Amino acid sequence: MSGAPAPAEQAKSATRPGDRIFLGFSRGSGILLLVIMAAIAAFLAVRAVNALSHNEGNFFTTFEWSANSTPPVFGIAVLAFGTVVSSLIAMLIAVPVAIGVALFVSHYAPRKLATPLSYVIDLLAAVPSIVYGLWGALFLVPHLGGLYSWLNDYLGWTGIFAYHDGAARSLFTIGILLAIMILPIVTSVSREVFLQTPRMNEEAALALGATRWEVIRMSVLPFGRSGVISASMLGLGRALGETMAVATVLSPSFLINTSLLDPGGGTFAQNIASSFKESGEIGKDALIASGLVLFVLTLLVNGAARMIIARRKEYTA
Repeated sequence: MSGAPAPAEQAKSATRPGDRIFLGFSRGSGILLLVIMAAIAAFLAVRAVNALSHNEGNFFTTFEWSANSTPPVFGIAVLAFGTVVSSLIAMLIAVPVAIGVALFVSHYAPRKLATPLSYVIDLLAAVPSIVYGLWGALFLVPHLGGLYSWLNDYLGWTGIFAYHDGAARSLFTIGILLAIMILPIVTSVSREVFLQTPRMNEEAALALGATRWEVIRMSVLPFGRSGVISASMLGLGRALGETMAVATVLSPSFLINTSLLDPGGGTFAQNIASSFKESGEIGKDALIASGLVLFVLTLLVNGAARMIIARRKEYTA
């Protein structure tokens, strides 16, 4: 019919005002988020440039933080080392445990046990950081002496696990504490990914005579690999930026110890929380400069997680 409207015109006329309003709000929210991120980055960059222009040391290699002295001398070598090492320790401990717990909840535990266990795991993610920090300082630190002595007896020859007595306020302790903190996040996301495994794949493996572990190895783990990696990236992002728990437990010092069990070290977030109140104008700008490095590092981690998710259409919807 010559008088019939075109399909594009029909679709345009069928669009309701509410849909257009919702589209506008959604688009505006996305643009606002980008503007806020850009404003934060600009603020950090401007203040960082001011601090770096007064710095008498190398910002990336100096093993000192005297930003309030005249002239100021500061660097992030120790902070970068402590942040990366403690986060890697946390990942090495938390990710295997999280995958095991997620598989148990999703494929082994009966429903009467899996449901309350899932609630407990989700609630652990809501515990404030300062509570973890107090628990770490009052309970974890005094009870790690035996573990440290055992590591020194059997692995002390490596130098990495040499223990020279003293309080267990080291990067290794921080790694253990961060592992406990990120465990609920990695577990919850991994559990949801494992539950999305197509039932047809699991039933096909069972029909071929596979055991439950073979079903998990051939069907569940390959399907959930991208999701587990993404969950691990999210946990790593929290570990990199953790502040109060680290500041409560760690004994800060601007030295890089050969042994992970020796007290000392530092992280970006811990140094900012501990030093900001006593810092002058240049000192605060120096802390903001270190925060800019942490900001970029966190963006890279989250961006990597997003790229991994985008590789699987199941998770991009």
